[in-house]
Amino acid sequence: MGKQEKLDSLNKKWVRDCTCALRGTATQAVLGSGSANAETLFIGEAPGKKEDAQGIPFIGSAGKFLNELLTSIQLRREDIYITNAVKYRPPENRDPLPDEIAACRDWLIEEIRIINPQIIIPLGRHAMNHFLPDEKISEAHGRIFQIPIDGLGMKKILPLYHPAAALYNGSLRATLIQDFKKIPETLHG
Repeated sequence: MGKQEKLDSLNKKWVRDCTCALRGTATQAVLGSGSANAETLFIGEAPGKKEDAQGIPFIGSAGKFLNELLTSIQLRREDIYITNAVKYRPPENRDPLPDEIAACRDWLIEEIRIINPQIIIPLGRHAMNHFLPDEKISEAHGRIFQIPIDGLGMKKILPLYHPAAALYNGSLRATLIQDFKKIPETLHG
């Protein structure tokens, strides 16, 4: 069974079995998308309104900015894999709660194991805290960490500000653009 078939099977299982309380208020699960053979895996925090409606991650304004950032380093959405820490939209786009993140954690870890990327890029503090619970995004962004992931050994983690944060706080935009340039360096350096 290839990686895409494994992801399809994984998603079927978790859409059926996930205990996340957000299932009751969301339209649908927002599954990861992109290349199952990606070297780079991006992890957002949770789906927003457009993502919830269409079932595709990062298609709103933050997703458009993410596409611009990818283009700036000669990557396309088809080259990466992108998913969320929480697979269901929190009401009113509030931050996901710890129990909601915990309910989706095994789903996320299994995605990572199947894809086995060279680098994992958490976007925002909630995604980063999966891997680096004691770090602050304001201090950790743009730094490369090596951490063990069950079944995969040591993995590179490059936390970045969430593209939505840069849309709401213009001063973060230049920082995110600069931090993005570290992705090809990390992959090929």
